[in-house]
Amino acid sequence: MLKTSNKQGGAADWFLIAMVGAVMLASFMPDWGRSDGPLHLGRVTDIGVFLLFFLHGMGLSTDSLKSGASKWRLHLLVQVCTYVVFPLWWAVLALAGGRWISHDLLMGFFYLAVLPSTVSSSVAMTALARGHVAAAVLNATLSTLLGVFLTPLLVSLVMSGQGSEMDISQTMLKVAQMLLLPFVIGHLLRPWLGAFFARIKRYTTVFDRGVIVLMVWAAFSDSVADGLWSKHGPVLLAQALLGAAVFLFPMLWFTRKVSRALGFETQDEIVAVFCGSKKTLASGMPMAKLLFGGNAAMGVLILPIMLYHQMQLFACAVLARRYAARVSHEVVRHDAAS
Repeated sequence: MLKTSNKQGGAADWFLIAMVGAVMLASFMPDWGRSDGPLHLGRVTDIGVFLLFFLHGMGLSTDSLKSGASKWRLHLLVQVCTYVVFPLWWAVLALAGGRWISHDLLMGFFYLAVLPSTVSSSVAMTALARGHVAAAVLNATLSTLLGVFLTPLLVSLVMSGQGSEMDISQTMLKVAQMLLLPFVIGHLLRPWLGAFFARIKRYTTVFDRGVIVLMVWAAFSDSVADGLWSKHGPVLLAQALLGAAVFLFPMLWFTRKVSRALGFETQDEIVAVFCGSKKTLASGMPMAKLLFGGNAAMGVLILPIMLYHQMQLFACAVLARRYAARVSHEVVRHDAAS
């Protein structure tokens, strides 16, 4: 048992070290890791995410999918956190400390607050933590579709901007291609290939974590290449970092406390914490171009989500490691009791 625990700890250690290395590499050589750079990490991570969701579909039973679809309290909690609690928390923080930061940065934090949850990293982190992947898939997809309408609407109401409608059919098609299609294919092939993939699970776990590292590398490279370190002064960066932390960590605490108060099992709590606290950079940047494309302060407006995105990946990776150990302990305890 001790050897197994050490192996799991070593795997988690290399994963965190690899993520730190990816950030360092992106900071010094951002051109290599850009999504459209010489390594074409944008395409590589797209393929990786497709295969990752194929493996998730392969590993889930039909009963698990039905269970994910029936968890309406969990889905409601995640969406309320994403589109209600986040904006309300921004209002509290704006009243308390808005006078000490620039108006553009304050509005950047509001934009962060009304963005949908992430898709790929939420599901990947949920799988890493041994949470309810089917429920995470449904929540991430629902959040993305709701964000097509709610994010521009809320931005236009609060910022008095001139919003533009996003093509919902294109958004739904992209979600279906990158998430639901491989998930369904994997699940349909499970009766024939499930046993084989169960035997190579340790290799697919390495692949799962490798995709996350590549996403961190590509995302941070894009941010650095777009001027994360060069265009913004140290005071603005410090305010943005502090603000991102003041958003992220209370939301991680809140989703966990509410999940436990509602009596969620650990696998559902994991979904609520990861899906309910995350915000998307992948959808946030295209939306920002539509909403703020003519605004000279766009660089400041998108700074909070750029920093929040990196912070949430690291924080959730640490949490995923702890949750995975907790779920393993609960499984062992349950088996012993049986």
